[in-house]
Amino acid sequence: MPEVVFSVDQSKSMRDQAVPGHNRWHPDVPVATVVRPGQEFRVECREWTDAQLGNNDSANDVRDVDLDVTHMLSGPFGVEGAEPGDLLVVDILDLGPAQQTGEAPGQGWGYTGVFARNNGGGFLTDHYPDAYKAIWDFHGQQATSRHLPGIRYTGITHPGLIGTAPSAELLARWNRREQALIDTDPNRVPPLGLPPTVSGALAGQATGTEAERIAAEGARTVPARENGGNQDIKNLSRGSRIFFPVFVPGGKLSVGDLHFSQGDGEITFCGAIEMGGFIDLHVDLIKDGMAKFGVTTNPLFMPGNVEPRYSEFLSFSGVSVDHDTDTNHYMDATVAYRRACLNGIEYLKKWGYTGEQAYLLLGSAPVEGRISGIVDIPNACCTLYLPTAIFDFDVRPTAAGPTVEDRGQCAVTS
Repeated sequence: MPEVVFSVDQSKSMRDQAVPGHNRWHPDVPVATVVRPGQEFRVECREWTDAQLGNNDSANDVRDVDLDVTHMLSGPFGVEGAEPGDLLVVDILDLGPAQQTGEAPGQGWGYTGVFARNNGGGFLTDHYPDAYKAIWDFHGQQATSRHLPGIRYTGITHPGLIGTAPSAELLARWNRREQALIDTDPNRVPPLGLPPTVSGALAGQATGTEAERIAAEGARTVPARENGGNQDIKNLSRGSRIFFPVFVPGGKLSVGDLHFSQGDGEITFCGAIEMGGFIDLHVDLIKDGMAKFGVTTNPLFMPGNVEPRYSEFLSFSGVSVDHDTDTNHYMDATVAYRRACLNGIEYLKKWGYTGEQAYLLLGSAPVEGRISGIVDIPNACCTLYLPTAIFDFDVRPTAAGPTVEDRGQCAVTS
């Protein structure tokens, strides 16, 4: 086993660890430890909400979760010799659920949540504005849920969030442009973006006025940005190699938000199977790599060769038309993918699942989302590929029609 360079006691909050992590992006968050190019090491991670959700049959904890404390990240890790303009090469060697016994997510179980419209929302929040939850039990590489009976699938474990620290100039650009977006509709629910906020901020080992300054300036970790961050790419699994731009001395790599499984898009906002756990990494450097390879804005990566082996899919398509209002949206792939997801949900409802159950499934199962047509004006076309083998019944259309059964209910709010 590689050396553990960041350990987490899963029975304690990230704030109470011997070396705390952080939940804001800022160049001045102190490094937790330093690693060297060529080193292999293990990082333990806390679940992204700091374990605010429990293994129960109520979604009240999803409804009431404090999003100001997310994401709890392990790190940052300084890399010897890393300088602005370099590329940090990160290999994901292995990752999995927490190896401690206890009650926190990742210790034998995980969860998928639909966040309430007034507290985060999700891709389909206009159709499903309330909070819902499904608990998943881990069986080696597979997961089952008492809240979604008749389904078992192999997960594709990955970090939802991994990235380097921004420079002070880049951080200022993030905050400026995101505030400008928020200002276009400041009262929108859910909001257009999340500006810096002191409430809930954790600045690693920084203390006093330095911690207060980082909290006041630090960028929220919810979106993906130039440094990588919360990309939620399910194929960043074992065997992946990621090339991160370096913006500050040492690079300051951080990682967290581990997922047991996820569908493309993570459409419920908390659509993966969330867990605490471990990730084994190898790092290296390409000096002056950003200029050499034209990596000016975002990381690039090579997907790993480990993924669930599903060969048959039932695919749902959607075009850039809002059928609720019968409105055409010109070449809008977001609208098209939303419609593909809604079409899949309507199909699964015919087999006895509730819309909420189907929504949770499409967020967490290893579905594939694709932009299938982006040139035929005025309608973009997107598709969602659902593996048929994850069901314990034949989900394909036949002349006999769907077999409707009582498939229970997901966890709901009281």
